[in-house]
Amino acid sequence: MEQYFDIVFSPVNMTLSILLIILIVYWLVTMISGIDFDLDIDVDIDVDVDADVDIDLESGLESANIDLHDVASTEVERQHVVNKRTRKLKWWQVVLIYFNFVGLPFMFTFTFWIFNWWLISVITTTLTENYDTNFGHTIVLLSIIPSLFLTKIVTTPLKSFFKNLNKDGDKAVDFIGRQAKLLSTISEDKMGNAEVVVDGNVMNIYAKSLDGTEIQFREDVLIIKQSEDKNYFLVAKAKLN
Repeated sequence: MEQYFDIVFSPVNMTLSILLIILIVYWLVTMISGIDFDLDIDVDIDVDVDADVDIDLESGLESANIDLHDVASTEVERQHVVNKRTRKLKWWQVVLIYFNFVGLPFMFTFTFWIFNWWLISVITTTLTENYDTNFGHTIVLLSIIPSLFLTKIVTTPLKSFFKNLNKDGDKAVDFIGRQAKLLSTISEDKMGNAEVVVDGNVMNIYAKSLDGTEIQFREDVLIIKQSEDKNYFLVAKAKLN
């Protein structure tokens, strides 16, 4: 037991071990106190609001306004997101999306990543007996890559679960049949934002014209159905009495 303790808290593995302990304490405090320390990070994509985005169909994204909660079931590669002005996602945004730091609670994925990194580092340095050598630090750094891929593999099945929950952990709101107000003009394949009031709470959704007809900014629309990829809603002009 003492030998394992020496390996886990060796100069090579100590940093990750301490960070993992901090994360365990974080989750314990969160569960006991109910305090939510989770980070809410927007993936800021540098494109104009009305820019048309050319996105590979497999990405499941058709809007230039993308944040953590809108790409819950999407895997995006850097070459898949390019607008007509040839601006692309920054490399770190691609990394966050691809390895599921986007689409799942950030701290949830981050904890999985640190645990996997720590586990791979400890096992590798133990098997190679490099837990107290300079080369062991190199092993720890190289372990970042397999730990990220392992994190993606482990967390991907959980995306469908979180997709059906909103950020507060409640069941997803059924928007179908509700009336909304457009926050931007939409037509044909051009998508925009719409504002919906549900039980006194104002919520934003992505909206696209059902038949391609142009619908102007601030017009009232009726939400008809959700897209197959669950990323936006098809709307039509609301008939006011």
